[in-house]
Amino acid sequence: MNILQALFFPPEQPGGVSSMVPYICEHFVEIGWEMELFSIPKRVRTKGTEPVQFDTFDWTPFAGNAIVDKYIQTFKDYVWWTRMRVRKSYDLIHAHHPIAALVMKQLFPETPVLMTIHSSYERELILNGKIAEGGPEHRFLTSLYGELEHKLDGILTVSRSFKSYVGAYMKHSERIKVIPNGFDERRFRPISHENAVPQLITVCRLVPAKGIDTLLQACAELKRRGLPFVLHLIGDGPIREELEQMAIDLNIYEEIIFYGYMLHPEEFMPFFDIFVLPSRAEAFGSVFAEAALCCLALVGTDVGGIAEQIEHGRNGLLVPPNDPIRLSEALELVMADPTYRYQLARSGWMKAKQTYSLQRVIGQLKEVYESKGFQQLASES
Repeated sequence: MNILQALFFPPEQPGGVSSMVPYICEHFVEIGWEMELFSIPKRVRTKGTEPVQFDTFDWTPFAGNAIVDKYIQTFKDYVWWTRMRVRKSYDLIHAHHPIAALVMKQLFPETPVLMTIHSSYERELILNGKIAEGGPEHRFLTSLYGELEHKLDGILTVSRSFKSYVGAYMKHSERIKVIPNGFDERRFRPISHENAVPQLITVCRLVPAKGIDTLLQACAELKRRGLPFVLHLIGDGPIREELEQMAIDLNIYEEIIFYGYMLHPEEFMPFFDIFVLPSRAEAFGSVFAEAALCCLALVGTDVGGIAEQIEHGRNGLLVPPNDPIRLSEALELVMADPTYRYQLARSGWMKAKQTYSLQRVIGQLKEVYESKGFQQLASES
């Protein structure tokens, strides 16, 4: 089969879709499939002019709203860029963003289009304080799920919890297939090491949805109890200065290293002891699987895809979101007992190798791509 993997922006940054799809392409090519990547460069702005129309709802009442207008213009730009760049036909298009999926189906209506919904833009905006739940932006963005269901030939997502979330906006949620993300194990190499002081690490975009403010409060509680630690915070984002000031105010700035953006944190991660990220929501939480493959003990929140990766007390610890005391207690537990920490890390590593292998994802995708329904659609197109 000849398949196009349609991303949104280019896969420049590791983590989630960006770390997975190019490796999937490489592996399929190695076994003799034809597969290509497609995305829109970030420099393409305000090029598209074609009108946008959806079948299942009228978006025009939302016009004039900055977020909606930007989304619609990006849709137009994706149409413009796709018309310019995609010159050949494909047996199947697998999209990884709603805009990519809907544009591809609009321009190539006879080609089967499959989409993996990796995350929720509207939930991210709500948690980051950018939009109000139930507001016009929220209603516009959630209406797109019905449009995707109506137009596409298949929908995948990355966790059972996220299937439940998006399924609430669709008529036939039972048709959504779950394929958790997978990771190329060659990128992750656990390294034997001993740190005199427990080394904590987190990797994320610095936005409110990731709960780093809760982590800093938990770290302040650890220091208050006299527990030594170093927190390595890899990532950048709009609230970095706010978090740095918070660390100063909490008197833990000396215990924290703010690295900013790092291209390949998986090369750095194996030298630490505990991965912690108290997200307020996660569709999957790829960085937990990556940290597990580096043999770090995991501490996360009992939300979304994180709770599907971590079995509390067996391969990591789960705490409620927005609870710095419970988070500090979980961290203290793994910091104080190296043997227990190693047991958690080892169990997490074994589960990640078995469950989040890239070979497993390729096998499941191969089954979907070769399924009778898609084969029939491809032969008819």
